[in-house]
Amino acid sequence: MKRRIAVLLAGLLVSVTLLAGCAGGNGGKAKSAAGPQNELIYATAKDINDMNPHLYPGSMPAQGMVYESLVENTKEGIKPLLAESWDISPDGKVYTFHLRKGVTFHDGEPFNAEAVKMNIDAVQRNSSKHSWIKLSTQIASTKAIDEHTFELVLSEPYYPALVELSMTRPYVFISPKNFINGETKDGVTGYSGTGPYKLTEHKTEQYAVFEANENYWGGAPKLQKIISKVLPAGETTLLALRKGEVNFTFTDDRGADSIDVEAMNQLQASGEYQVIRSEPMNTKMIVANSGNTDSPVHELAVREAIWYSIDRETISQQIFSGTESVADTLFSKNVNYADVELKQRGYDLEKAERLLDEAGWIRESEGGIRTKNGSALAMKLYYDVNASTQKSQGELIQNTLKNIGVQLDLVGEESSSIANRRSTGDYDLLFNQTWGLAYDPQSTVSAFTSEASYYHTTSGIAQKDELYQKIDQVMVSTDEETRKSLYADILTIVHDEAVFIPITNGSITVVGPVNLQGVSFKQTQFELPFEQMYFETK
Repeated sequence: MKRRIAVLLAGLLVSVTLLAGCAGGNGGKAKSAAGPQNELIYATAKDINDMNPHLYPGSMPAQGMVYESLVENTKEGIKPLLAESWDISPDGKVYTFHLRKGVTFHDGEPFNAEAVKMNIDAVQRNSSKHSWIKLSTQIASTKAIDEHTFELVLSEPYYPALVELSMTRPYVFISPKNFINGETKDGVTGYSGTGPYKLTEHKTEQYAVFEANENYWGGAPKLQKIISKVLPAGETTLLALRKGEVNFTFTDDRGADSIDVEAMNQLQASGEYQVIRSEPMNTKMIVANSGNTDSPVHELAVREAIWYSIDRETISQQIFSGTESVADTLFSKNVNYADVELKQRGYDLEKAERLLDEAGWIRESEGGIRTKNGSALAMKLYYDVNASTQKSQGELIQNTLKNIGVQLDLVGEESSSIANRRSTGDYDLLFNQTWGLAYDPQSTVSAFTSEASYYHTTSGIAQKDELYQKIDQVMVSTDEETRKSLYADILTIVHDEAVFIPITNGSITVVGPVNLQGVSFKQTQFELPFEQMYFETK
C-alpha cells in the first residue's frame, strides 16, 4: 500500500513540475524580480476584505501594517509598542499603561488615552464576536486617567492579558473619526491606524495599495509602497512571479502558501529569488467534530482510527519536501507548558482496523465500506481550495482510509466558508492549524470553549465539563506550578480524545527578490514586519 501511495504522490509532483516548467517561458528563467527599488508587490489568494480591525473578515497581514496594539509580543517577551511602559497592581487586576507621546493616526487625529478607551470600549460592546478571546470576558472597566495614561481593570487576575492585548485584532486602534455613532461593530468610515503603512487604494478582489506613513512614530519605512495583488494560488501566481508582475509571496493567514515547494525551489534556482523560512510556529491538523452526534466522528474509536491512518512521514517528505516536520501532538515541545508525556499514536493501519472492529464497524466484503447499525462509515473532510497542499494531503488520507473500509469525501471551499462551518458545527472533519508559537498554548486552548472556534470540536467528549473547568482555572492562575499542572491535564484530555489530529509543524515561508534585505518574522504567524524590509542597491 505504501508503494501505491508513493506512486500517487510522485504523479502529483510530476504534474506540478510540468505545469511550473510550462508557466515560465523564456527557457524557464524568471524575469528580473527586482522591480522598483522602493515597491513590493505580493501575491495573495485572499482579498484584504473589510479592514475594520475590530471585526474578523479582514486580511491579518494587511491589518498588521495599518494598526498597532499597546504592546508587542517578541521572542524576549512582551515589549512596548504604543504604550511605553505599564504597571500591574499586586493583585494582578489593574493594568496602568503609560502611552507613547506624539503619535497620530493616519488622518492626523492624536493617539491618546481617550482614543484607547473608545477603541477598547467599542470592542467590549460587541463582546459576542470576541468570545474566543478570554480577555474579552475579563475586562471590568476602562479609564483615561490623563492624556497619556490609561487604566484597564480586570474582574480577576488573567495571566495572558498582555499577550492577548498584543494580538493583530481586536485590541488595536483606529481613529475615533472612523467610528460610526461611537461604534465600530456595524462598520467604520475609514481605516486610519497608527501603523507604518496606510491603505490608500482598494479594488475588491483585485488589489490594495499601502503607502508608507511618513509621519510614523518609529520612522518612515524604506519601502514606499506595498501592493497586495489577488491571484489564484498555484500556477497563476508562479507565472506572475516569473514574469515579474509580483515579486513577493508568503504564507498567509489561512496557513497557506501561494505556490508549492517545487515551484519555490525552481524560483530559487533561477537566481532571481530567495526562499526564507521561519522556525516552526504552528501545528497543521485535522479538527474532528466530537459534538456532531449524527456523524461517525462522534466516536472516539473512529477519531483514533483516523489518527493511526495518517502517514505523516510521507506527508512531511513528499508533499512538503521536508520543510514541515512530523507532528505527533497538538503543540510541539518548544511551546510553553506543552512538554507533556502523551500517548504515542504512529502510522499503524492494523491498529486502526482493530479499533474499528472492536467498535462494531463491520466490513462485509474486501474493498467495501464498513457499516454499523445500517449506517456507513462515511465522513466529509473540508479543505481550503486556496491552500496548495491541503487537497494533496486529503487525497493521500482518503486513499489510506479507503483501504481500511472508511469512505472519506473531500470538499473544497473558501476559507471563510470553512471558518463558518467551524463556528456553526456543520462539519465532520476540517483542516485547521493552531494559533502559533507566541499565542499558544493559551489562545488555542481558550478557543476550546468558544462557539466561534472549537466548542463543537470538544463538546462531545466524555470529560468536557472537567476540560472547561480546568481551562477556566488555568487562565486565572497566578502560580506557575499550578498552571503547568492544569495545562498538562488539559492537553492530556484533548490528546486522549483525539479531537485535534496533528499532521505537521508548520512555519512561515517568504519568497522574494534576492536583493530584498531585512526579511524577518514576528512571533505571530500572521504578520510580517514589512517596515524593516529594504532593497539592497549596488
